[in-house]
Amino acid sequence: MNDQPKIAAVSAPFPEPGVPQIRNINWTGTWALYRKEVHRFMKVQLQTVWAPAITTLLFLVIFIVALGGAGRTVALRGQLVPFADFVAPGLIIMGMINACFANASFALMVGKVQGTLVDYLMPPIGVGELLFALVASSVTRALMVGCALWAAMALWPGVHVTPAHLWAVLWFGLLGTSFIAFLGVLTSIWADKFDHGAAITNFVIGPLALLSGTFYSIDRLPPFFQGISHANPFFYIISGFRYGFVAAADTNVVVGSSILLALNLILGTACYTLLKRGWKIKA
Repeated sequence: MNDQPKIAAVSAPFPEPGVPQIRNINWTGTWALYRKEVHRFMKVQLQTVWAPAITTLLFLVIFIVALGGAGRTVALRGQLVPFADFVAPGLIIMGMINACFANASFALMVGKVQGTLVDYLMPPIGVGELLFALVASSVTRALMVGCALWAAMALWPGVHVTPAHLWAVLWFGLLGTSFIAFLGVLTSIWADKFDHGAAITNFVIGPLALLSGTFYSIDRLPPFFQGISHANPFFYIISGFRYGFVAAADTNVVVGSSILLALNLILGTACYTLLKRGWKIKA
């Protein structure tokens, strides 16, 4: 006869295989990936935040000091804007664009090159959560660069960067950097080596940013080149962002906002679809 006391049935310490435990959004995993991406670029913040800010600030010095732009004005939809006040917002958002794309186009691409891509694919987070963390961390880096540039320009004599419409600064800053982040993630999915990412930076991002009205008003261009400028999505980012500082823009801010929203939806859907299919990511 067995005198041992009966042990009550204990539920299994682990769930049955194949039973999902995270049924909704994995906020913890998304936050962990976001922090990991932010920590990655903050470890070398001298290179990722301060160096781009200083490089962009040099453009302001060149245009204001070396080229004698301190006393010049720019006609923006019939409103005369001091050249320094005109070019400063464009330089801020241009620095944000470059930093945002550099961050977004690096994460998955470096995983392919170094063989650490599994670190993004194995954690229990969904495709949308992965995409959100990559985009949010890139936007965070862009905001840090933008704040550093704004602080430096606010201290620069003769430059006024006090926002006239703060909502426009925040709205177009968010729309613009999100669009660039999606473009960077798309590049990161496609690229197999660093040369691919550098090619997009040099032949797409750079020219589109420089030819988007950062240093000039498109009203001074011939009609043909005005049409080309309106086909450049970067133009709407810079024009809307500048409107937040000087209360004048080269185009209707509602139209620009609508175009950027549509582009964000298109690129966001494209990134989500490619990540879900595992194109050029899953063997």
